[in-house]
Amino acid sequence: MVRGLPKGTNEATCPVRVFEQWVAAAKITTGPIFRPINRYGTVGTKAMSALAVPRIVKESLRRAGIDSKDYSGHSLRAGLVTAAAMAGVSERIIMLQTGHKNIAVLRRYIREGSVFRENAAAAVGL
Repeated sequence: MVRGLPKGTNEATCPVRVFEQWVAAAKITTGPIFRPINRYGTVGTKAMSALAVPRIVKESLRRAGIDSKDYSGHSLRAGLVTAAAMAGVSERIIMLQTGHKNIAVLRRYIREGSVFRENAAAAVGL
């Protein structure tokens, strides 16, 4: 299955723009896209390990001053699913992007939203 990411509406968070910047900066012409960077700033030639993603997430949260104990690499997946659901994207479309085969599993990824943002009474104008 082929999945794509469209250009974003926010230049700072556009996945296509960030991808193009990374490929240019790392001088990647072939091979893995996601590669490790050593402590000297040198980009490796092999794919980064599966353990790198949670490490990057936790380090990024730490730098932002956020307690990382409740987050993991998997939080990125849950965050996308939750944000899409809160934006009104259909479960079918979310499943096409994430590759979920089972709707019950997908629904476990949707984190509880704001009680004021996701409110049936507000939706009908009460």
